[in-house]
Amino acid sequence: MFYARPRRDGVPASESSRRLKRRHSLGAVPMESWMTHMPPALWDTPLCHLAIPGSHNAITYCLDSNNRSPVDLTQPDMLRKLDRYLKPLIRPFVYKWAVTQEYSVKQQLDCGVRYCDLRIARRPNDNSTDLYFYHGVYSTLTVETVLGEIREWLDSRPKEVLILSFSHFLDVSCEQHLLLLTSIRSIFSSKLCPETDALTLRKLWSEGRQVIVSYEHAIASHHRDLWPHIPYWWANKCKAEDLIEAFERRKRRGRPGGFFVTGINLTGHLKYICTHPTVSLKDLVTSSKPTILTWVRGQSPGSRAESLNIIAGDFITDTHFTQTVVALNDKLLQQH
Repeated sequence: MFYARPRRDGVPASESSRRLKRRHSLGAVPMESWMTHMPPALWDTPLCHLAIPGSHNAITYCLDSNNRSPVDLTQPDMLRKLDRYLKPLIRPFVYKWAVTQEYSVKQQLDCGVRYCDLRIARRPNDNSTDLYFYHGVYSTLTVETVLGEIREWLDSRPKEVLILSFSHFLDVSCEQHLLLLTSIRSIFSSKLCPETDALTLRKLWSEGRQVIVSYEHAIASHHRDLWPHIPYWWANKCKAEDLIEAFERRKRRGRPGGFFVTGINLTGHLKYICTHPTVSLKDLVTSSKPTILTWVRGQSPGSRAESLNIIAGDFITDTHFTQTVVALNDKLLQQH
């Protein structure tokens, strides 16, 4: 029979190990500064091997609710026509399934989010150079305004690192891409981290860098301070069990080498929406969260083929989502 080897203070080594794990539980640290509280044993772990909470369609809390915004150009022609002529009837349904986050970007960051999914568009019939966010309809806040708020948040938290994923560009001209890049550089300046291998917290802290910009456009390959698009695993399912099954199949094919996102966001298909007229996306997410978070707790970060990295979801401030994801890094500590 195996007995735990006693230490000199009389506490068995196995009990000492359990106490150490409890003391280092990352799910219990303040979420607004969880990277700052990372134990030294993880300072040299590549960020693409850490578990990082993310926000899917992060800037939908400010979608235009005053009907000034048309339905975005990615929506089916039939929906856009119905919205044009039957707006009072159609628009409530659009909003119920378009809003994925209810709290501001600063509040999301305070909750522990360190990856933001940013969908960028030019608003139709807008002659300015301003760009907006969109999901179903367009945002009221401009991209430049939101990036400025993120910079303000970072200035008071020098050890927190953000991954900003600019993607799904809609009706954005080459000139506007260049203007956006100019704004990104002006706002974040020396905080921007150029693409590099084996990026760690220790390296970022030593260089004073806090922002990784992923840019889903060919222009990224010509700019050293832009990272290529980060793969996003999207299950395209409206049931938690189907989503989990899809991700388990995807895991068996192995993780990408660098950053990647597992999107635990559910999708309301047209058939589901039409047959559940009183249900909203938030209702769907709320009812499914316990099942999905139980699955998340069973995952592990790291370099193994089945490991996860960034985990992004909807309505991330409503549950213990960020704490659950951050706490997965405890499993890396157990390997040290």
